[in-house]
Amino acid sequence: MDEVIEMLLKGKTAVVTGCSRGIGKAILERMAVNGADVFAVVRRESPEFAEHCASLSTEHGVEIQTVYADFESEDEVTAAAKSILKTKRQIDILVNNIGIAFPQRMLAMTPMGAVKESFQVNVFSGLLFTQLISKSMMRVKQGSIVFLSSSAAFDGGSNIEYSAGKAAVLGVTRRLAVELGAFGIRVNAVAPGLTDTDMGRMTSEEVKTIALSRNIMKRLGQPEEIADAVVFLGSDLSRFMTGQVLRVDGGLL
Repeated sequence: MDEVIEMLLKGKTAVVTGCSRGIGKAILERMAVNGADVFAVVRRESPEFAEHCASLSTEHGVEIQTVYADFESEDEVTAAAKSILKTKRQIDILVNNIGIAFPQRMLAMTPMGAVKESFQVNVFSGLLFTQLISKSMMRVKQGSIVFLSSSAAFDGGSNIEYSAGKAAVLGVTRRLAVELGAFGIRVNAVAPGLTDTDMGRMTSEEVKTIALSRNIMKRLGQPEEIADAVVFLGSDLSRFMTGQVLRVDGGLL
């Protein structure tokens, strides 16, 4: 379904991490379609991505600024946040989409280094980035923060490091909702099911078959379907929602 409600975010400025491909790229595109200016935080420079951002800017009349940061490095995360804050732009929406996943394996075969790396990117760096960006939201007493979790946070459908990390994201979401509510800042999460992305395609056929057998809609999600939920949470349509998790998973049972 390509039809979308446009201009829900007109006049807003968003920060979206991990948006060079997959769900993050779809979020960037949906943000632009809906009229938001975007700071697009990606790991490395890419001529193809720069061209895509320029095309979105021209087509939808929005401003997209690219910021580079490797979320394995706290120094780079801090530098990226500071570069955004130096622009003095009011940040209305922060989408923490950055994440990594490793091929499916059991705990007995998982190096602890992989667990630490996963948590560094999927939990700690996103929390640090939010700590820095949310301070500007607190000054103006408004904003919407959206974390990307996963259905694996509920059903353990992925590696230990990914399932546990995405469950931690839910704890972060709920605690920050409590802390930031007094400042007019809403904090919610989206938990996608298995989605048709590069990361989703890393899933083994066995695991994918099991997941689809439990899925009411019997298909993979599309990145745009996840992105639409993120846009909703970033928009004023969800103005009385905070501390919530939207499961966009085709009805996993």
